[in-house]
Amino acid sequence: MLTILAFGMVIVFMTLILTRKLSPLTALILVPIVFGLLAGFAGSLGAMMLAGIVKIAPTGIMLTFAILYFAIMIDAGLFEPAVTALVRVVGDDPVRVVMGTAVLALVVSLDGDGSTTYMITSAAMLPLYRRLGIRPLVLACVTMLAGGVMNILPWGGPTARAATALSVDASTLFVPMIPSMLVAGGFVLYAAWRMGRDERTRLAATHCVRPVHDTMCVGAGTLSHMRRPALLPVNVALTVMLMLALVVGLLPLPVLFMIAFAIAIMINYPSVSEQKQLLATHAANAMAVASLIFAAGIFTGILSGTRMVDAMAETVVQHVPDALGPYLSIVTGLLSIPFTFFISNDAFYFGILPILAKAGQAYGITAAEMGRASLIGQPVHLLSPLVPSTYLLVGLAGVDFDAHQRFTIRWALLTALVLLGAGLLTTVIPLVGHLVASPRPH
Repeated sequence: MLTILAFGMVIVFMTLILTRKLSPLTALILVPIVFGLLAGFAGSLGAMMLAGIVKIAPTGIMLTFAILYFAIMIDAGLFEPAVTALVRVVGDDPVRVVMGTAVLALVVSLDGDGSTTYMITSAAMLPLYRRLGIRPLVLACVTMLAGGVMNILPWGGPTARAATALSVDASTLFVPMIPSMLVAGGFVLYAAWRMGRDERTRLAATHCVRPVHDTMCVGAGTLSHMRRPALLPVNVALTVMLMLALVVGLLPLPVLFMIAFAIAIMINYPSVSEQKQLLATHAANAMAVASLIFAAGIFTGILSGTRMVDAMAETVVQHVPDALGPYLSIVTGLLSIPFTFFISNDAFYFGILPILAKAGQAYGITAAEMGRASLIGQPVHLLSPLVPSTYLLVGLAGVDFDAHQRFTIRWALLTALVLLGAGLLTTVIPLVGHLVASPRPH
């Protein structure tokens, strides 16, 4: 009975999100409560929900202050010199222009916000594309590929969801994946080189290349009165130190971002009125993400407290062929490609990943390893019609959504496979697990 209710809860949760009958926020809260009551846990639901919220509190805090920190950096103009210099360096060579687009998108994606990346990259590069006659489809493709790789950052969303669903620290998932991300980032540059070369050949055949002069339109999406060009060296140094501290694990991620935020806002906007204005401007974005994470605490708390996840895992394990069980990490990585395309990240990471992770434990595959495998599908996920920011990108680039999907899907799939291959080669995603417990209940 518990197994039926458990799968029923996941199916109802996913259906309500996919059909947009409920928002992810309300579904994460209400659906598990209803099924917890149906399972007969009315007296203990409160304790389960609180335990779930406490477990994910560090992730929620980290995301909140990471969003605020990068909002300060963008408002202060941290990325503007790089944008201006890049546009001047690439000149009128399509190969350099497209590769420059990839570099810019990879750098700007450090803030973890796809919408910001799309706005800055499109504003900086689209006028150049139009002047040279390069197809905007290339701009949309390269920008999205870069965003798909950088979406694995702990403050980007998927890693935080996976960490929350599996009750592991976000840095445990992210830091070992850095080499794989670098390899995948290199592949994005290779893809940009290939597309740029094709565009150069096409333009040469049609004699469409036009010289580019110094009149270039560069936009950074910030208000001039918020920029702090004199503090650029300080902001660069602060951001570099933050990234280094994150990689070496100097302090827990939430603490690092809280400290960095406090220093950044004090240096860039010392006036209390300025600080209030900045917080008011960016509070909605930070609150939307934080509220979703804390709502997920209720979902995972009830899923674990009622032992529904154990019931589902046992059922899944019973139906996993013995020959396939040791390869659950690879299976999870491959499944993440279609799952995160056809369903939302919330449905996959909160509804499906915990089941796969529990099954993987029987084969000695840790929750962290399964969590890393679950991130493989992100380059393809961004092509999903369920991702709102994708509509922003195609709108800014002036291309049709279906044309963008057809043009980008091949490169997105290859990027995901490169990410998986690099994870296997660096052993942060195990190639083969080993049986440590009987996968069949006696």
